[in-house]
Amino acid sequence: MSAHGASAAPSRERVIAAGAPTTGGRIRQISLALAVLGLGTFVYGAATGNDRAWHAFHINWLFFTIISSAAVMFVAAQRIATARWSRGVIRFLEGYVAFLPFAWVALALMVFVGPSHLYPWWNELAQYPHEKQTYLSHTFFSVRSFLVFTAIAVIQLWYIWTSVRLDVGVSPEGGAGWAAGLRARMRATFGEERRELHSTHSLQGKLAVFMAIIWAFGWIILAWDQSMSLDPWFFSTMYGWQVFMGGWLVALMTFAALSRYWRNTLGAEDLVTETHYHDIGKLCFGFTAFWGYITFAQYLVIWYGNVPEETHFFTQRLTGVWTNWTVAIVVLTFVLPFFGLLSVKAKTFSPTMIFFATCSTLGIFIQRYIEVYPSVYGSVANAPFAYWEGLITLGFLGVWGFCYTSFMDAFPKFRVFLLTSQYRDEVQVPCDPKTMEPLPAHE
Repeated sequence: MSAHGASAAPSRERVIAAGAPTTGGRIRQISLALAVLGLGTFVYGAATGNDRAWHAFHINWLFFTIISSAAVMFVAAQRIATARWSRGVIRFLEGYVAFLPFAWVALALMVFVGPSHLYPWWNELAQYPHEKQTYLSHTFFSVRSFLVFTAIAVIQLWYIWTSVRLDVGVSPEGGAGWAAGLRARMRATFGEERRELHSTHSLQGKLAVFMAIIWAFGWIILAWDQSMSLDPWFFSTMYGWQVFMGGWLVALMTFAALSRYWRNTLGAEDLVTETHYHDIGKLCFGFTAFWGYITFAQYLVIWYGNVPEETHFFTQRLTGVWTNWTVAIVVLTFVLPFFGLLSVKAKTFSPTMIFFATCSTLGIFIQRYIEVYPSVYGSVANAPFAYWEGLITLGFLGVWGFCYTSFMDAFPKFRVFLLTSQYRDEVQVPCDPKTMEPLPAHE
């Protein structure tokens, strides 16, 4: 347990006051302008039959959606571990959930409206083996991807609802007007504080475990469908893990940057501490190493096996115009952050941490690009990356920023309940939410 985990709790008034300011107005305006520009570019491209617009939309869906979903999974992992160190900062990650409704609509658009533009095999299934024809059959493919992501999004939204509800229940009314009805619903059934703590803790324990199973299995399927299937002749059993752990890594890297932003913006140096910076930095370093491990492990087995069905995927990405892009992924996502974050100072000093977070974020974005474009365009003289990709990327960034800031200004920015409740540490010894008696250890 970190040193601040054992410190005295801040007063409830202090925590509520720290999270009360609405801070996202200017950012939300800029984000909305970027969203209109980028999505308008996509609509124009789609309406004129330009497949580049669809492909740019595709890589950005993969990039932003995996990060947002991974952030919520990390929040649930904190509940599984009954972590206390993250109580002061974890709401900054919970806000990522606000992007998932847009991602759900975007996926529906991809699999039900634009599949012939996105998936090279869509109109050529007859040339593939029977098993691939069955797995990639149009209805099965579209419904499978849509339902899998729906299941992930529903359980993640439900989980964050239970978390936010505790804080809304003990805070005075305040926040963005669009969420007033949601806050009222949260308060309508809010009961006695100790009972709410244990009933919510119990429910979140079940949701978190189910989420872990659905999330890992679901994103493996989505990685197969939305990324690996673009090259129907390639397959890798580690592909799904490698894809979604990239999003997990960027979620933590951006968490490190946003923790600094919120600390400075809210003047919350007593709630977001240097120890938090170090803890998050250690996670960033650790998962940089893990990303490097699974990435190399996938490559090593395929290289050593030397089976054409597998090796052609990497051969294509390590030759011609794609070579520098692939090398950039390794340098930006592993080499620079791994060696750069070895020291304590690099993790706690904001300029260095933000620099390495930016490197990882760019590296994983390029990885999403390399997952999609070589499979679609093959060997070309010049890598397709111009205004279509740039503007649509800005559009997704704008949507993400608008969703995130809207969430953060609508609900308490800190976990008021778990930071200030006199019962907060009773969850270390869970009680039956009905009788309030401690549960036996084996339960």
